[in-house]
Amino acid sequence: MKINWGTGIVLAFIGFISFILFFVVRMSMDHKANHDLVTENYYRAELGYQNEIDAENNAHAKEVDLKLETTDKGLKLVFPKNLDIENIKGTVSLYRPSNKHLDFDLPVSLSKDYLLIPDNRLLDGRWDIKVFWEYQGEVYLFKKKITYHNNK
Repeated sequence: MKINWGTGIVLAFIGFISFILFFVVRMSMDHKANHDLVTENYYRAELGYQNEIDAENNAHAKEVDLKLETTDKGLKLVFPKNLDIENIKGTVSLYRPSNKHLDFDLPVSLSKDYLLIPDNRLLDGRWDIKVFWEYQGEVYLFKKKITYHNNK
């Protein structure tokens, strides 16, 4: 039996489409692939994004940016020294993009001008840090993406 060009092209298209459909079905049925949204309430979080932009711009404009240092005891968030630490309230959120079960929040309660995030709470790898804090009625935000390595 002789196959002409038209038949060969049709067979090639059918083979290619079958190949692509096989992988689409296989990946959508695979339980190893994580198809979750990055955050649980994505659309609600998106509505609050403008507040984050305003708080971050507020921190830059008032020059009250935090500093992040890595020590042998963990991560150290250093607040500006000219602020009264007893009036600072807020939360620190640590987000692990690779595993949502490692995410955690810490309240900001200061006895010194810094907050120490203990080394035993952090695994090596990528972390996104967000610090929402309030001082004298003004809201501020510090965001940073880091790759943490245990110094021990």
